[in-house]
Amino acid sequence: MNYDPQQLIAPNTMLFIRKSDDINWEELNNIKHLLIVCDEKEKLQNQALSQITAIYVRNLLQAFFVFCTYYRNLFDLPVVAITGTCGKTTTKEMLKHILSNEMNVQTSVSSKNEPRQSLPYLLGIDDDTKAAVFELGLGNSGNISYQCQIYQPTIGVITNIGVHHLDGCKNLDGYIKAKSEILYGIRAGGTLIINSDDENTKKIPLSTYQNKVFTFGIKNKADIYATAVQFAEKGMKFQVHVNNKKYQAYIPGYGEHQVYNVLAVLAVIHELGLSVQKAILQLRTFEQMERHLQFSKGVGGSTIIDDTWTNNPTSLEAALKVLDSVGNGKKRYLVLGDIKRLGKFEKKYHMELGSLVATYPIHTLITVGTKAENIAKQAIADGTSAKVYMYKDIKGVYELLEQQLDRESLLLIKGPMSSRAMIQFAKQLKSSE
Repeated sequence: MNYDPQQLIAPNTMLFIRKSDDINWEELNNIKHLLIVCDEKEKLQNQALSQITAIYVRNLLQAFFVFCTYYRNLFDLPVVAITGTCGKTTTKEMLKHILSNEMNVQTSVSSKNEPRQSLPYLLGIDDDTKAAVFELGLGNSGNISYQCQIYQPTIGVITNIGVHHLDGCKNLDGYIKAKSEILYGIRAGGTLIINSDDENTKKIPLSTYQNKVFTFGIKNKADIYATAVQFAEKGMKFQVHVNNKKYQAYIPGYGEHQVYNVLAVLAVIHELGLSVQKAILQLRTFEQMERHLQFSKGVGGSTIIDDTWTNNPTSLEAALKVLDSVGNGKKRYLVLGDIKRLGKFEKKYHMELGSLVATYPIHTLITVGTKAENIAKQAIADGTSAKVYMYKDIKGVYELLEQQLDRESLLLIKGPMSSRAMIQFAKQLKSSE
């Protein structure tokens, strides 16, 4: 692990210390069975390390990856790495739900997918582990390459590539390139699983990729695909086709995007040589994740759709499709917060979303935040029929809605994962039945 003064370092720990790290040596010297790896002799020589074993290396980063490779090679097991703009966490949790019934599986936790989490997750693999499923976070270029060097996946999955983290990748092309890093991180003889319907995924450079490619989709030709997709009671039902066989499927949770998540999961199951039919049956008992288009009763007897897990153009488009599909005969309310990490393109994409919102029959549009104002202004410019309200923050929004929402109202709320105010606001709406 890397040194973090806020962490409690336990006994039997290997600690990689960088030149820039400010070390509390007295604290470390009281920890039993601690091994320090460092690339600065002076940092070690100037300390009285009575309880510590220290190793000097010329290149700390190289030593770190040598250790990761050594540890990873102790285990011959399938490792699945999942990335994408949307659907990563759901796809990972679906796989965990299926595989855990048959074997001991090591997975990343919730959506905690930062690169710094990678080594602790890898070290969670032990002799009892039969498979591992990890979610790859992307904040900046190089993040996925780094995580793949640690995990060395045998199967890589790209759920889709939309628009996100442009501040760390400069522009959409840079973001696509950063997602493409997974191609070069998959072990020789492994498999890349991709969405055949996703336009940005088609831009990744497969011509230089040497391993197997397995595709999933609904609209275009794919190795595993779905037909007869339709909304059902509290979920989606559809047919799955693979290897000239057809299966009837159902997944809790609304939306075509949920079907894509299932197809990605079943593609992995297929590549692992497990039963696709059995996996489909197990997915019927998958519990929809919290704040992922989660339906609840709310204020005035209304229906609240809580989609505050994340907020980006791809997820908003998917949410609008769900709202449109289930909103017949209802007054449709839309509460949208700022979309972050779009860099210098934030105004452009907020305006584009305003144009998209204007194409839907929304009763009331409420934006929260200065960036989201561009959604409202563009929707007005494009002739939306919705009543439009713009708020700098969440204060006053509940009071407005409390007077309007009733049993004929359907409200979708989307806000950034980092906005505790939006998350709490959604809870307030749901607890006011």
